[in-house]
Amino acid sequence: MSADIREDNQPYDDINVTPMLDLAYVLLVVFIILTTASVQGIKVESPQTTAAENLAKPQTRAITITRDGDVFLDAYPVDMAQLETRLAQMKALNPALPVVLKGDASAQYEKVMLALEVCKRLGITEIGLVTKRAQ
Repeated sequence: MSADIREDNQPYDDINVTPMLDLAYVLLVVFIILTTASVQGIKVESPQTTAAENLAKPQTRAITITRDGDVFLDAYPVDMAQLETRLAQMKALNPALPVVLKGDASAQYEKVMLALEVCKRLGITEIGLVTKRAQ
């Protein structure tokens, strides 16, 4: 009788770790996906308002201007020329393109005006300004 052949009742001396490693890899992939999915744009401190609630429409594009004057389109950094080009491409696909402008309360006013002028040049009429409700 060979030493490699075991009887049914004898315990194994080694542990098969392959299923445990498969589970660990699956959990790692799920963790990576959930972590990257939770990132939802650029965080800014929005100014407060007492105006009525205005909800964003589906397929709304967000222009974000940070405190330092950095401009983002849907969480991607852009300059004003890139902003105009990308918005023009989106407007070609959707003529009634809704846009929201999220400017930090202490952002440079000039950057906000430049972003509004880009929207005006492209004929984007559905523009919303993101604010916080005043307490």
